[in-house]
Amino acid sequence: MATSTRTHRRDPAEPPATNPPERRATPTGLRARLRRWDHAGSPYMFVAPFFVVFAVFGLFPLVYTGWLSLHQVSLYNVDQADWVGLQNYTDLLFGPPSELFWHALRNTVTLGVLSTVPQLLIALGLAHLLNYRLPARGFFRTALLAPYATSVAAATLVFALIFSPEGGMANWLLGLVGIGPVHWESGGWTSQFAVSTIVIWRWTGYNALIYLAAMQAVPRELYEAAAIDGANRWQQFRNVTIPELRPTILFTVVVSFIGATQLFGEPYLFGGQSGHQGGTNHQYETLGILMYDQGFHYSMLGRASAIAWLMFGLLLLVGLANTLIARRLRSAK
Repeated sequence: MATSTRTHRRDPAEPPATNPPERRATPTGLRARLRRWDHAGSPYMFVAPFFVVFAVFGLFPLVYTGWLSLHQVSLYNVDQADWVGLQNYTDLLFGPPSELFWHALRNTVTLGVLSTVPQLLIALGLAHLLNYRLPARGFFRTALLAPYATSVAAATLVFALIFSPEGGMANWLLGLVGIGPVHWESGGWTSQFAVSTIVIWRWTGYNALIYLAAMQAVPRELYEAAAIDGANRWQQFRNVTIPELRPTILFTVVVSFIGATQLFGEPYLFGGQSGHQGGTNHQYETLGILMYDQGFHYSMLGRASAIAWLMFGLLLLVGLANTLIARRLRSAK
């Protein structure tokens, strides 16, 4: 008995049959909640270590210092704090210690100008030279970071020997041109010049590398267009490089001023035994030195904390000025 089989022929116009998609099991219950928590909480877990460290070593000391500034606290009995309100601030601004505070503020501004202006000008010139193809350019770029990598103590001790009144290299060089020995540490302007020299030596190379990185980001088409117009290298530097570097220059000025406000190691080590008060006559005492002197030499933690918060307010004003100037530069383009 013959059997016949029929094969079903598909109509060409008929779309091919597709298998229905497999349904994935949707997690329910505890697994679903864990998955939702993982998606929502993983980003916070990755950034949590930073905020924990910042809260412990940054936010808590800031808040605790603000609390101390409203009390009269001795270094030798921290547990006993007497509430005085804003008396520490009024004493620093208008009371008997105000002379020391305003003197330290003037010294801070003076040292900031003496160290920042030459430092950034030299750094700008070095970056401009290294921006061209010079022999051993990589070596010079690396050498610029050597002063920055040197410790503050080592650099200050070396410069203390250079500016020593007896046998120092600075007085030896002045003697070659017929100028008598200078007592650098005891004078007002001379001591500030010596301290600012240490800051210039340590930070010039660092700022030069920042300027160099910004110069390499300037489009080459601008220099080519200036060269076609007949501009020499100085004119290209003045009319092309400087305008393109304005945001970077503003950044280095603000950072250098913040560093000058926090200046402590250089004047403290340069003064030797009188370094805790910025010299025998407070001739180069900065706000950082004054804060240390009031807190650890006179054991007045409340007043030292008030100085720290006044420095913090000063830095906030600098940051606000930076924001306004940067916004004005962006709107001027």
